[in-house]
Amino acid sequence: MTGGQAGMSRPALRRLREESDQLLRLQAFRAAHPRVIIGDGGFGMWQARIPESNGEWVISRYTLRELLNKLDELIEEHRSQPDSSQD
Repeated sequence: MTGGQAGMSRPALRRLREESDQLLRLQAFRAAHPRVIIGDGGFGMWQARIPESNGEWVISRYTLRELLNKLDELIEEHRSQPDSSQD
């Protein structure tokens, strides 16, 4: 996985072209959350790696839209918790 498109595999780039409507959303998410790494998880999946103080979370979804939806959901849950710090 990489933070940009340079290290992405051909299948990942093809999937990105298929979901080109999500590209601006992906760029906005990366700008807002630079510590979260989003890229090709292999096996036809999109994957996000979220660093934590005691390890990391890895979220996998088949489409970029599904992955970004899940990340938005997790961020909203995190913000709603008392004493939570933001990225």
